Amino acid sequence: MNLHEYQGKELLKSFGVAIQEGFVAESVEEAVAASKKLNSDFCVIKAQIHAGGRGKGGGVKLAKNEGEVKEFAGNILGMMLKTPQTPGGVDGPGKLVRKVLVAEDVYAPDFDACKEYYVSILMDRDRKCNVIVTSTEGGMDIETVAHNTPELINKEYIDPRLGLQGFQTRKIAFGLGLSGQAFKEMTKFIAKLYKAFVSSDYSMFEINPCLKTGDDRILAVDCKVALDDNALFRHKDLAEMRDVSEEDPTEVEAKSFGLNYVNLDGNVGCMVNGAGLAMATMDIIKLSGGEPANFLDVGGTADAERVEKAFRIIMRDPSVKAILINIFGGIVRCDRVAQGVVDAYKNIGEVNIPIIVRLQGTNADIAKTIIDESGLEVHSAILLQEAADLVAKVIG
Repeated sequence: MNLHEYQGKELLKSFGVAIQEGFVAESVEEAVAASKKLNSDFCVIKAQIHAGGRGKGGGVKLAKNEGEVKEFAGNILGMMLKTPQTPGGVDGPGKLVRKVLVAEDVYAPDFDACKEYYVSILMDRDRKCNVIVTSTEGGMDIETVAHNTPELINKEYIDPRLGLQGFQTRKIAFGLGLSGQAFKEMTKFIAKLYKAFVSSDYSMFEINPCLKTGDDRILAVDCKVALDDNALFRHKDLAEMRDVSEEDPTEVEAKSFGLNYVNLDGNVGCMVNGAGLAMATMDIIKLSGGEPANFLDVGGTADAERVEKAFRIIMRDPSVKAILINIFGGIVRCDRVAQGVVDAYKNIGEVNIPIIVRLQGTNADIAKTIIDESGLEVHSAILLQEAADLVAKVIG
């Protein structure tokens, strides 16, 4: 689950992390009122969407007076902001901006004395520990920095049994070339940032840029936060921060039905039980010449109603030219899945998309009887490769 910049900064502030202060606004009037609350002559108007690269797309502007606040807020609110990270990239439809963050100008009065850094915390799955990634090249595309100048990327691995140690915060600050008051401020910043990370079950923090001001303060000027969905049951307050308007509507709907669904760009709809089997199904579709249109795991407790809802979600995608249903009946019963397919087929009405069904395991024989006696035009398969070959055949 991703958070907006203003939400992430609020969380950081609650743990004592110094941030660029600001107020969120949903209208031009609110933006003007917010600018007057700031202890700053200038202010920055930032589009609030779940994507990076906002500045390059025109979603970040420095306003030097009230007139510019009105102008920039009016231009940004309601715009379809396109960045390399929005759906389809800069050539895609973009994302609708519903809110802006009106933030203080932290670079004044001594812009030349300011320095931008990159700081992030995330999990290193190979090492089974958290890692703090830093660079002196803040404010830039960190992927480009890592590719062109990997020596400028520093990593500090945190032993989960010991937690972040004082010598590690000092090592990080030294690695960024800091000294004096700025060095002390950075060690405090890193310690508080890590405490926030582990206390709230985040999966990623990215502060870019992390700013050293002219008077040697260390501030989070931008903040990208991702939370571990599997831990949200422990953080009801954080779960309430979810902005579903920033997510794929189909994925949101599927989640409300208890389905694990991810929309993709292919032409073969997939309905599978179990994430591992779903991945294997997607792989064999590609190997057989097709392209998966989605990842959809109906789960181990799938009943006829849930299968029908999954079927309807897949059918809604206009790019789907065939549907492969691959169910291994362990916990889930094949006859329930078969009944769900039949019910969905009949309730939807005319279905012009070829359907390939592979059901193996618990009550597979009953499931086959249900489908065979339904009168539906469904292709049956026993082996997974056989099902994939049928998919390749029907999509041409």
